[in-house]
Order: sequence, then C-alpha cells, then structure tokens
Amino acid sequence: MAHVTVTIGGRAYRMACDDGQEDHLARLGEQVDERIDQLRIAFGEIGDQRLSVMAAITLADELSEARRRIQALERDSAAERGARDQAVRQMIEAEAEIAGTIVTAAERLEDLARELGPSPSGRVGMG
Repeated sequence: MAHVTVTIGGRAYRMACDDGQEDHLARLGEQVDERIDQLRIAFGEIGDQRLSVMAAITLADELSEARRRIQALERDSAAERGARDQAVRQMIEAEAEIAGTIVTAAERLEDLARELGPSPSGRVGMG
C-alpha cells in the first residue's frame, strides 16, 4: 500500500492508496484544495470546516450531474443501437425481397426463352 501527502486548505494529510494510484490521489487532493480556495475567495474566511463541507457538496453536485448526463447518454446510445438494429433487419428483409424478385425475373426470362425457341444466331447463311 502506498502513501501520499496531500495538502488541502493549508493542512497536510497523509493518505493511503493502492500502488500506482499516488499521482491520481495527489491530483484529486489538488482539485479539492482548488475548490476550497475558490470558495474562500467567494465567501471569505467562514471557517475551514464550513469551506470543506461546501467544497464536498459542490463536488458531489458535479458528480451527480455527471452521473445524470452519463445515464442520459447511455439511454441515447441504447436507443440508437435499437434503431440501427431495426435498420439492419429492414435492410436484410429488403435484400431478401430483391433477391427473390431477381430469381423470379430470371425464371420468367428462361421461360420466355424456351417459348421463343432456339436462337436464330445458330443458323448459317441467312439472307
């Protein structure tokens, strides 16, 4: 288990994380610290605990909005997959219908050719 020291609101916190996650945890700490700094600028010195709670709430709000947007994108993606699958089914049906029409036309042409008899091009000395 790795350890990282993050500084938030001017205070250092030693935190444990999985090996390889040190940079990620450090970046998250920086984001929280930046949010607290933004709130401190906007609201002044209203107390570290209050600033921390406000930062946590605003980050939770952003996370909630991101989750909502992801769910909407997943719904849209599922709808698009459904529409694509329906279009593929319709295309396969159309191809089958066209193939059937071509086979029927070829059979009719063969029938007509038999009715007309042998081709005149096989005769010698016409005219």
